[in-house]
Amino acid sequence: MDIWQAALLGVVEGVTEFLPVSSTGHLKIVEGLLGLDVADDSVVGFTAVIQVGAIAAVLVFFARDIARLATAWLRGLGDRGRRADPDYRFAWWIVWATVPVVVAGLLAKPLVDGVLASLWVVAGSLVAGSVFMWCADRFGRHDRPESDITLVDALAVGAAQILALLFPGFSRSGATISTGLFRGLDRVAATRLSFFLSIPALTGAGIYELKDAVGGGVGVVPLVTGTVVSFVVAYATIAWLLRYVARHTFDLFVAYRLGLAVLLVVLLSSGVLTA
Repeated sequence: MDIWQAALLGVVEGVTEFLPVSSTGHLKIVEGLLGLDVADDSVVGFTAVIQVGAIAAVLVFFARDIARLATAWLRGLGDRGRRADPDYRFAWWIVWATVPVVVAGLLAKPLVDGVLASLWVVAGSLVAGSVFMWCADRFGRHDRPESDITLVDALAVGAAQILALLFPGFSRSGATISTGLFRGLDRVAATRLSFFLSIPALTGAGIYELKDAVGGGVGVVPLVTGTVVSFVVAYATIAWLLRYVARHTFDLFVAYRLGLAVLLVVLLSSGVLTA
């Protein structure tokens, strides 16, 4: 992989990881257009590792929140009396909510790396995810702030990550935010919860795939380049998205996803891209 290709994929990752448009779907499409084998272990590993750059952006952007949660969690572990702190409970909820996607990822890896990696699956998942998001935006109550999040909310949103794992194109961000909206959370609360849950899930995926990315044909320099670029772009995207969802619906993303699905079907049908 050339450095410019790695940088381009880093931009794609940074822009799309937290927008509800499917980073995996976009990366597979761009990789295909660049002539890269989307099923190659080193390319799959590269895709997972540069996600760590985007996760680093979350860690920096939410550093104060994360420090507060980590402090409450550590204090609660050592002092039973501090376990009533909402931050202590919320930190544990993030841990429990990550378990379903970890188990699903380990069990379904052959499918995820095999038949489900098809660009036809991406096209179908873009459409299905759009319908899911539109319904959540239209029919969710949107009246519960972040302070009202419960363990059930966290578990439901965490489990929704499995949809994006199994169906590239569905969008992890779209699935989790939409599930939060279905649970009645407002758009900002659902989006912030999605960010917090992304940290353990995507960091774990990046570490797990690191050996394939480095040991394959990608190379260390392109890997570092893609990761750094994804960090910078993702940080700007996070700031923009939180401002956007405070005042707008997700209609823009739904329309974009449907348009991308149509374009992808045309490219596949014409032979410009291969599944």
